[in-house]
Amino acid sequence: MSQITPNTSAPPWPGDAVTGRFASTIRTDSPDGCIVALLGLPDDTGVRMNHGRTGAAGGPKAFRGALARYGAADSAAGTLPRVFDAGDLMPTGSLEKTHERVTEATAALLELGLFPIAIGGGHDLTFPFVRAVAAKYPRLAGVYFDAHLDVRETAGSGMAFRRLVEDCGVSALHLHGFRPLVNSQAHLAWFRDHGGRTQPENAKVALPKAKNLFASFDLDVLDAAHAPGVSALNPAGWSVREAEAWVRACGADPRVRCFDLMELNPAQDPDGRTARVACHLFLSFLSGFASRT
Repeated sequence: MSQITPNTSAPPWPGDAVTGRFASTIRTDSPDGCIVALLGLPDDTGVRMNHGRTGAAGGPKAFRGALARYGAADSAAGTLPRVFDAGDLMPTGSLEKTHERVTEATAALLELGLFPIAIGGGHDLTFPFVRAVAAKYPRLAGVYFDAHLDVRETAGSGMAFRRLVEDCGVSALHLHGFRPLVNSQAHLAWFRDHGGRTQPENAKVALPKAKNLFASFDLDVLDAAHAPGVSALNPAGWSVREAEAWVRACGADPRVRCFDLMELNPAQDPDGRTARVACHLFLSFLSGFASRT
């Protein structure tokens, strides 16, 4: 049981995280000397509530398993920041209570001066994760990568960004990868009425003007050919290379105060393709982060 983040279990790292892989450099015993904290959110209650494809509760385990076999410890991309794995936050069976635990754990990591990165898990978990960050950085704005607006008024995996605006004072939302055919007119109207902006295809890689930002990446923004292991397949999504450029930019920008990778669903990822993509994006973010001054 981690003594750093309440209500988490010890990170279940596989035994094959051998020397030479980036995973072998990740600390699990102490955050000393670390800059970044990894927090697993193995819950898909919200996905089930929205009648999505369940299985994202296995996302953090699949992510660690893939990371144990991907990425060099002495990467030619340069030295990456040292990472502390704070473990998995155990769900409670109640969406609201699980969300409370996520916020508590994230706040504890922030208190230690660590940069939090969450791996999920249903996209509803972005709400309590960012809620802790918004309490520390008022007037936070958001950049997210998703085929969906996720501004539903009802509880479930599709409500995170509405709650961040209504409950946490998030000042603006900027969405990349929006697919109109799978979003309602009513939700788009709400989004725009509350200052939300959908970014055009092939937009220049540049983050919006804001003092503080959060960044959230739903793997379903990627094309199903690259990322079949998600809660909602996207038949017309992004390439991994396109996503990589944006994720690295988020890592490099010191205004970005947290990052998450959500909706990794190993139950729909028999060859582990999506998990490896998630690892690649995680390391791409860290590569950008290493350039912060």
